[in-house]
Amino acid sequence: MKTKLAQTAPAAPAIPDELDLLPLESESEFNLAEYVAMVRRHWLLVAAAALVCMSAGAIHYAITPKAFMAAATIQIERRTLAPTLSSQAPWLESYFDAEYYPTEYKLLESRGLAERVVKRLDLQNDPAFNPHGAARTAATAPADLAHGATADDDLAALGGLAERLRSGLGIEPVRNTQLVEISYRASSPTFAARAANGFADAFIDMGIEYRFTSAGKTSSFLNSQIEALKKEIDDKEAKLQAFSRRTDIVTMEPSANVTLQRLQALNTSYIEAKNSRIDKESSYKGLAASPAEAIADSLQPGVLGNLRADELKLEQEYDSKLKVYKPDWPAMVTLKGEIEKIKQHIAAAVKESVDTARKSAYAAYETALRQEQSLESEINKLKSQAMDQNSQAAEFQNLGVEIKTRRDLLDKLEREHSENEVQARLQDTRDSNVHIVDRALVPGGPFYPSLRKDVSYGMLFGLLIGVGSALLIEFLDRTIKTPEEVERRIGLPTLAVIQDIDEAGKAYGYSGRYGGYGYGYGYGAEPPPVARVRQGRGDKVPASAGGSGGATAGGAGGAGGWLERKRSGAKAPSQIELVPHELPRTQISEAYRSLRTALLLSSARELKVVAVTSAAAGEGKTATATNLAIVLSQLGRPVLIVDCDLRKPRLHQVFKISNQTGLVSHLAATADAEEIVHATNIPNLWITPSGPVAPNPSELLSSDRMYDWLRAARSRFEYIIIDTPPALAVTDATIVGVIADGVVLTLRSGKVTREDARHCRDRLRQADVRILGAVLNRYRSTHSGLGRRYRAYESYVAVEKPAAPQEGSAA
Repeated sequence: MKTKLAQTAPAAPAIPDELDLLPLESESEFNLAEYVAMVRRHWLLVAAAALVCMSAGAIHYAITPKAFMAAATIQIERRTLAPTLSSQAPWLESYFDAEYYPTEYKLLESRGLAERVVKRLDLQNDPAFNPHGAARTAATAPADLAHGATADDDLAALGGLAERLRSGLGIEPVRNTQLVEISYRASSPTFAARAANGFADAFIDMGIEYRFTSAGKTSSFLNSQIEALKKEIDDKEAKLQAFSRRTDIVTMEPSANVTLQRLQALNTSYIEAKNSRIDKESSYKGLAASPAEAIADSLQPGVLGNLRADELKLEQEYDSKLKVYKPDWPAMVTLKGEIEKIKQHIAAAVKESVDTARKSAYAAYETALRQEQSLESEINKLKSQAMDQNSQAAEFQNLGVEIKTRRDLLDKLEREHSENEVQARLQDTRDSNVHIVDRALVPGGPFYPSLRKDVSYGMLFGLLIGVGSALLIEFLDRTIKTPEEVERRIGLPTLAVIQDIDEAGKAYGYSGRYGGYGYGYGYGAEPPPVARVRQGRGDKVPASAGGSGGATAGGAGGAGGWLERKRSGAKAPSQIELVPHELPRTQISEAYRSLRTALLLSSARELKVVAVTSAAAGEGKTATATNLAIVLSQLGRPVLIVDCDLRKPRLHQVFKISNQTGLVSHLAATADAEEIVHATNIPNLWITPSGPVAPNPSELLSSDRMYDWLRAARSRFEYIIIDTPPALAVTDATIVGVIADGVVLTLRSGKVTREDARHCRDRLRQADVRILGAVLNRYRSTHSGLGRRYRAYESYVAVEKPAAPQEGSAA
């Protein structure tokens, strides 16, 4: 039955709403989840890099010569067995010496200790350690000397062996203890243990030898000093006896000399006067340098405190009244004057107290200074008298003091010499401040290389290489993969996310070439004259049916790629564009219903005509338009889907109708409006095919007949879905978007680049086309964590048999 399309007024041009204006985020924003998703997408590369590096680590372990390590532990105490002359407790000096332990560690690493170990272990004649030296026997030694070998050459050879021996030595102090670990690494486990113990024993021997060598030198020095002091004391005593006989002086006791007694008393008084003068001078200088306020507070704390309290009280009263009265108010002026008076009073009191204190201190200082000077003058006089009277007695006293001093020094040296002799006798006991705690044992296995470390480091290095390579690949890849990127990079809301065929195929299965129905070659080119076979079905589609490079195989041909759900045995749908009709309770059907809901709720304004386009070919815009029309028809309202892709139409292939008469026929005035609307086998869904290929598609779409026809269709159908060509390839999508209520932009995940998507968005916005949002097609769950949410939907969907075809009513 044919119905005349009603004539209605053209719809008002749509303007972009708030959905078009999402803020763009910076390209350099750090998003940890995004980086994790990048690595997940290339997990095979990361795993391969880790496996290769782990294999390299295992190979390194296999070809590396084995090294064994043995360790001995010693304890170094802070004490010495040979006391010095400068202290009665010499071990205290070592205990507080911060350089003690670092010096010991350097001695353990020294070449001199290594030479001792070479000699101790007889490594010169060890064929394993010194093959060339071991060949030198007593028979060859005279020949070496005949050729000019000297003792210096032997020392050089010994030093070379010591350097070789030091190369495997390791010294590791145990933190916060007196313990030191001596480790040695060698290719032989026996030699490693032997060398570690040799270093420990040689270090103990070196300490003992050093201490007792020092004790012998100390003993010789003390003997020479004792003999010299004894001779000097004898000479001084003989001189004192001769002087006593010549001057008749027997004693120099102060009780026998009045002048000396008075001089002693004056000395005591002079010391007291000098101390008093120093105290008075210090007090005066302190008062002169101290702040006046501090001096006044110390002298009159109560008086100044009361005055300051009164001042503070008046200032607080002035501040409180200042909120009510002006500063020039008489009462305020009077109050200000009282504050100034009390400040002057405080300043005068401080000045008076400070001046009084400083004058008093200066007077006391002057008095003490005069007293000191007087006593000093008197003492000088008495000294002159004493020197005149007792010059001979003083010389006698000096001789006695010198003798006493030397006797005291002699007693100390003899005591030190006795102690040193006792210490020297302890050499046979080999007592030392270094003790072996644990001797080195022969290691049971190699220390280096370590299979665990090599493989672990190889795995870590491989992970770093793999992750770095994955991130590099992702950074070089400018395509859009996730709905977050659509919003952040393009600034468009994501209306729906359609899962990729490879993942969705596990539940409801369809061809891996989904989305390949794009434009395999440029618009305007003729399709190749070959027939295409639908994948999985065997239905041939003629090349002249309007298909393009990937159209038949990816779209209609991809229909045969649907797989059966094994656990239910459900029949596969005829083609991907009819999924919501044939398998309405699958995940992908729910995704298209989400798109429907997002469009219906996207704006409060009327939304009847929706155009579907994409940035480039092969992004799934035809599938999006078809499935959107199907889910809208499932609401029980009449829906019309229009094929405005006048260059490479496909809708007639999807719905299996003739394309001889269509939109082009009406726009070219060769068919009436009611002749180009056809019913489909889907309830409430009608289709207007494109019709014959037109030489001027853009001119037809921008003609008045296109406006008039669309205006009439608005009154007949509740929703009109328009399939358009890619927006970047031709201008048809922009022309249709202007007369539509909004445009849905289809973006294929992992194919369309950010630049193309932005260019497409900008081109549509420049033409004042209302962009409703974007549909992310062929989305893979590895692109982000959304895959877990999609997999969770499986518990809410059920596989059912395809709906039986129903005849739709005539348009």
